[in-house]
Amino acid sequence: MKSEVRICMIGAGRVGKNHTNALRHVSAGRVVALVDPVAETLQQTGDEFGIEARFTTLSEALDKAEFDAVVITTPTFTHKPLVEEAAAHKKHVFLEKPMALNLEECDAINAAARNNGVFLQLGFMRRFTPEFVAAAQRIEAGEIGKPMMIKSLTHGPGLPPAWARDLKTSNGMLAEVNSHDWDTTRWLMGSNYTRVYTEVANFKGAANNVDTPNFYDNVIVDIKFESGGLGMISGICPCGYGYDARVEIYGEKGIMFIGDLYGQKVVVCTDRDHGLVQPVTRTWPERFVWGYIYELEHFCECIQKDTPPRVGGEEGRWAVAGVLAGTKSFLEQRPVYLSEILS
Repeated sequence: MKSEVRICMIGAGRVGKNHTNALRHVSAGRVVALVDPVAETLQQTGDEFGIEARFTTLSEALDKAEFDAVVITTPTFTHKPLVEEAAAHKKHVFLEKPMALNLEECDAINAAARNNGVFLQLGFMRRFTPEFVAAAQRIEAGEIGKPMMIKSLTHGPGLPPAWARDLKTSNGMLAEVNSHDWDTTRWLMGSNYTRVYTEVANFKGAANNVDTPNFYDNVIVDIKFESGGLGMISGICPCGYGYDARVEIYGEKGIMFIGDLYGQKVVVCTDRDHGLVQPVTRTWPERFVWGYIYELEHFCECIQKDTPPRVGGEEGRWAVAGVLAGTKSFLEQRPVYLSEILS
């Protein structure tokens, strides 16, 4: 068994920095190389984390550095070629969501991992976050009975970058913000989606000088599952008030809540006029700090023990299928069956 998994971090931006920081808490993994095409970002993150091996392309890193796996945190439209190149060199792959822009790219990514005998893990950190893991176990144990309805929301505080709000380069907010909700609803309901209907709205685009075609900052998706269950996904970005990720699950025996808006468990009262004040969760790294650590710990342990990750290409592909169906629904203003996307 490998004593240490050497990792090349591809992407030195905010997600790459978050994952590099998380790996500081994973004894089995170590970032030994860093890749980013932007020289300033590469230098800043390399200096911050003390990573000496720095490269502007994956090809250069593969030629000059020794590592066992890659963690890919770059924009969605770059995923397919990066996975294919890494897998061809027998490097295990941790891939951030969204998996890809379409199902053809998902299939190519899965084929690259399978044909080269490397592991592929998707970055669905909610599956490793303690309260979500506990909820899944309690649902499976039958505590609330058969799930009938699930509501999942992700509301982000700030406006996504230009590439992330463009349907051509990211599939928009349903992918960049709500990919976790697509995976969470399917996972906790224990059933695939069969039909979706989406409504979108644009409330803050003009104030933020956004002129991207089909831009929306509010979205609601109604879901029908193969089990007969119902679901709803809510997305708002920017919401302004903080980072908000919560789930409600209604079963035949009762209801379950996962998550809240509260940050630190500290409440302050300074006068009667302002009442009680409690911090909110401000950012996604803060909300899911343990999920990021545990998912990367799992990735490293899978490589060490030669066991497949429990969140892989199939989960990533289903989330992309949901996004594509949801997008088709609001563009065509009608319900969309997953059979239209999967065929």
